[in-house]
Amino acid sequence: MTPRPASEPSYGDMNPHEIGPAQGFWALLTAEEQAVLADLGRIRVFAPGAMICDEGEPATHVFVLLDGLAKVLSSTADGHEQTLALRGDGDLVGEIAGETTGYRNATVRAIGLVRALIVAYDKFTSLLDDHPGAGHAYRQVVTRRWNDADSMRRSYPVTNGAHRFAIVLLDLAGRFGSETGQGIHIAVPLSQEELASLASTSRATVTRALSNWRQRGIILTGQRDITITGLDALKRIAGYPA
Repeated sequence: MTPRPASEPSYGDMNPHEIGPAQGFWALLTAEEQAVLADLGRIRVFAPGAMICDEGEPATHVFVLLDGLAKVLSSTADGHEQTLALRGDGDLVGEIAGETTGYRNATVRAIGLVRALIVAYDKFTSLLDDHPGAGHAYRQVVTRRWNDADSMRRSYPVTNGAHRFAIVLLDLAGRFGSETGQGIHIAVPLSQEELASLASTSRATVTRALSNWRQRGIILTGQRDITITGLDALKRIAGYPA
């Protein structure tokens, strides 16, 4: 397996108001650490819509998403499915459950074709113990996730749904967006209901926001894709300095 370069800039380490490429756990490792980790696991390809891991099952393995996108889901008491987060190239999946309950606390499902490295949890933790650089990369990723979740939670009392949705779009642009002649294209095939779930708001709020921002020339929308054409305006809506 050819290692990915570990020199890409990290969106998580940048000013959060900037837009740049994402960097997952895999890219934070050195080429040597990547090779060691690859030798500990096996590659598996998941078809679009396939379950990578299921909520409630024993957390025996960790997944490193080498290519593709997946969504993290959880079910409510009434059986409604909520989209909690997205994971992409280089991201870790299933690492927290092994440290806590020992059971999956969420379901992870492939959005498109996903190629993942599957490593037994005990082998993964041994890697972190034996390679300080990998351990540091892991702590950096976990800390970033907790900080992101805490920032969103703290924003609830002082923001509305459209505000949080703007923040979600900027985050998606930073992690999964690509520059085009029209703006920043976010080719993440999520429904309006899933986008609403990510922003902890209602689908009606997302629908109204998309319509309003289209009319104002801030975004263009297609079939489950969005292009940000007015980045500074969207930053102002999100409460970020343009």
